[in-house]
Amino acid sequence: MKKINLKKAAAIAMSLIMVLGVASCGAEEEKSDANGEAEEAVDYENSERIKEIKDSGKLVVGTSADYAPFEFHTKIDGEDTIVGFDIAIAQKIADSLGVELEVVDMAFDSLLISLDNGDFDMVLASLGATEERKKAVDFSEPYHQSTHLVVVRAEDADKYTTAESLKGQPVAAQKGATLVPEAEKVAGAENVVQLVKVNDMVTELLNGKVEAIVLDSVIANGYEAVNDELVAVDIGLEPTSDGECIACKKGDTDLVGYVNEIIAGISEEEIDQMLLDAQILAGIIEEK
Repeated sequence: MKKINLKKAAAIAMSLIMVLGVASCGAEEEKSDANGEAEEAVDYENSERIKEIKDSGKLVVGTSADYAPFEFHTKIDGEDTIVGFDIAIAQKIADSLGVELEVVDMAFDSLLISLDNGDFDMVLASLGATEERKKAVDFSEPYHQSTHLVVVRAEDADKYTTAESLKGQPVAAQKGATLVPEAEKVAGAENVVQLVKVNDMVTELLNGKVEAIVLDSVIANGYEAVNDELVAVDIGLEPTSDGECIACKKGDTDLVGYVNEIIAGISEEEIDQMLLDAQILAGIIEEK
């Protein structure tokens, strides 16, 4: 996620003010959110919705913890704990609210249904804000932008190098993810194998049941780093969304607005560090 240079932006804004003069006075400031709707400046922190979360003492977040380094299980002080890049973002939001973070782990394709049912306040699960999903939930601004790769068996690294080379081949993608339509474009819808767990897709690949898996580049590179039998390949896949966003229940505008303020306050350097820490924790890269 590219951050705005505040000094440069301020200089540009001052120049515009000098040119426009009093003609711009009284104009109502608006911006467009990730859902394509204009929003006015609002004091989200003092809204009833934010007060409700603070009074509850916890922020409940839904995720699917099988997607290292974004969200995954690990042992911390002997206890099974859900950690990862997305969880670090969630923790930052909970800390800003002064509440505890409660993480609910479930199948990826059930997350948005459970969000709509009110089972949690938001979803962080490397979600892309697609047009179809926007019909069901409201999204924050993007906090990260990924590229997509395919993972193939190392012995097939020279065989599958382009999208065309995978046409008609069995290709796996996570059920409910935006990577499914990407896999369909590459292999044909009838050849896409949709599985809930990423580890299950890897098993199918290693057993020769599928020829490739479509994954986020960070995930794909991670599997290559820890398994000599796998290779991540760039076949020119295009992103299907503007980036990873936080999902809130449809109409939960005050929470979305509050979250956007938190995201805007996270520097690019901090995002990079959180992602690096998550990769180290997942064993994808070694700590220097």
